[in-house]
Amino acid sequence: MMKRLIFTIPVAAIVLLTLVGCNNAQQPTSQNPTVTETTGTTSAQGGFDALANVISNTKAAVETGDFNQATQEFDKFESAWVKVEDGVKTKSSQTYGVIEDAATQVKSALKAKDKAKAQEGLNILNTNITAVSKS
Repeated sequence: MMKRLIFTIPVAAIVLLTLVGCNNAQQPTSQNPTVTETTGTTSAQGGFDALANVISNTKAAVETGDFNQATQEFDKFESAWVKVEDGVKTKSSQTYGVIEDAATQVKSALKAKDKAKAQEGLNILNTNITAVSKS
């Protein structure tokens, strides 16, 4: 009986340690993981900032009559707009429509090299994007 007990205790210890070791393998390796979270607000503000830059750069090029540069600058509008347009649509479908129409006006005016229409559309964009970014 004693020989059996001497053999059983080490085997039980090995089994117990193996089970404990398997359980620890499922734990994360880092005790204090670093979590970086980007909020929708931060992302949206970045989109509004990008739109403001596009409008400003396009205005500057239109004022100097450089429609090629203005077109290149305004081509960046869509990639910035896509980041915020759903939020704008949710906040105000009317403002969303005004922005979409003004963007179309600017594109057409740049293509036609119509300085007055381009400036008008850019002013409408600037006013509405600034207003919706603050709401």
